[in-house]
Amino acid sequence: MSETTAPRPSAVIVLAAGQGTRMKSATPKVMHTIGGRSLVGHALHAAASLDPEHLVAVVRHEREKVAAHIEEQLPGIAIADQDEIPGTGRAVELGLEAVPAETEGTVVVTYGDVPLLTPETLANLVSTHEADGNAVTVLTATLEDPTGYGRIVRDAAGLVERIMEHKDAVAHAESTGDSSFVEIAEVNSGIYAFDAALLRRTLPTLSTDNVQGEKYLTDVLGLARAEGGRVASVGTDDVWEVEGANDRRQLSDLGRQLNDRVLRHWMKEGVTVIDPSSTWVDVTVQLSNDVLLKPGTQLHGTTTVGADAVIGPDTTLTDTEVGAGATVKRTDATGAVIDANATVGPFTYLRPGTVLGEDGKIGAFYETKNVTVGRGAKLSHLGYAGDAEIGEYTNIGCGNITANYDGVNKYRTTIGAHVRTGSNTVFTAPVTVGDGAYTGAGAVVREDVPAGALALNRVEQRIIDGWVVAKRPGTGSADAAEAAGADRD
Repeated sequence: MSETTAPRPSAVIVLAAGQGTRMKSATPKVMHTIGGRSLVGHALHAAASLDPEHLVAVVRHEREKVAAHIEEQLPGIAIADQDEIPGTGRAVELGLEAVPAETEGTVVVTYGDVPLLTPETLANLVSTHEADGNAVTVLTATLEDPTGYGRIVRDAAGLVERIMEHKDAVAHAESTGDSSFVEIAEVNSGIYAFDAALLRRTLPTLSTDNVQGEKYLTDVLGLARAEGGRVASVGTDDVWEVEGANDRRQLSDLGRQLNDRVLRHWMKEGVTVIDPSSTWVDVTVQLSNDVLLKPGTQLHGTTTVGADAVIGPDTTLTDTEVGAGATVKRTDATGAVIDANATVGPFTYLRPGTVLGEDGKIGAFYETKNVTVGRGAKLSHLGYAGDAEIGEYTNIGCGNITANYDGVNKYRTTIGAHVRTGSNTVFTAPVTVGDGAYTGAGAVVREDVPAGALALNRVEQRIIDGWVVAKRPGTGSADAAEAAGADRD
């Protein structure tokens, strides 16, 4: 969470009651994710950066689901329910009821679908509001296409006179022929700092007598001016900060913008990103200097990567810890730990509970789950290790697997240090292999192997001459065998 130097507001109210029908989704709009957090999660983290005395979220659509999600994001947050009366004015009125009646000072209002709004911009809004003694301060932006946004109407002194909603501006133009309001490019972001007492006086008086039949929060500005209050604005040059996501295209655009910002941040911190267009890093990921991210890399959740590590190409890490100097390529890992100078990949699948020790290796076409691999140990290719502990400097041969599941229960395999296993060894758990032991190629280890022992259980090879020609006549194999001089048995 970013720290700010703004005065501490009395309350922040986050509006998250909308249905978001244009998303065409069973998931509530504010719960759609970009950059590792939901839309409302981003908004809540920005709001919490102000360290308000009270933090409130207003919900309605899919109330139980959204409220539970919000409480997961910020435990202890107050939840207010919007009723059947529509409009942002009503939403803030109900949100304010969740704040103690004696609360004075600044109340910030923001939205649950503006994920790129930064703590710094919110801090500037609050600082300006209090320094200038404003009754209302609105965050504004100037857009090339202001369609759909409320227009900022200013007086002769340059202060905010009122905000005219888009539909009302259009209706005014159609009825009077005056399109001046429609042509205004400076728009209302919907994000405000209010005097708390002003809100308590004016919100109950708001009317629904307008084109949309809603209680407009913007009407508070006119009421504040009528009382002699100062209504001003703070502008942002970054229009993406005030963009919301109403459909999947806008969600995608916001996701790309956020990812670009995350990557620019890490590149300034000394991370090399070869191809930003194919690299995705969540806001919750932590990277060290001199990390190299190759094309096709995706880092999600609580993933951390140590200095000088090389990730990619074509690698997805989720909630995974990578140590300094490690190399991870063409790998999918979740909930894994890869220690310093270890190597993973290519085409490797690390499932939760995988811990690879320093200087260790898990190589091509390997799958692991709930396994600890000691320092310097190698699982080089073509195998599966699950529910196992593998000691330091052990070498697991090609095609080895731990048979950890009997159809009902799972069991562990323990393999000691400096063990050498032959190709295609199967460990039938539960089984323990002692330090320094060996297994022969094709061994099926069903019993414990003492330290330093060799485990073999092969069947003598039997040759039946002429079998293919006799038993598979007319096949390509039989023809090839006869051409090579094979006899019929």
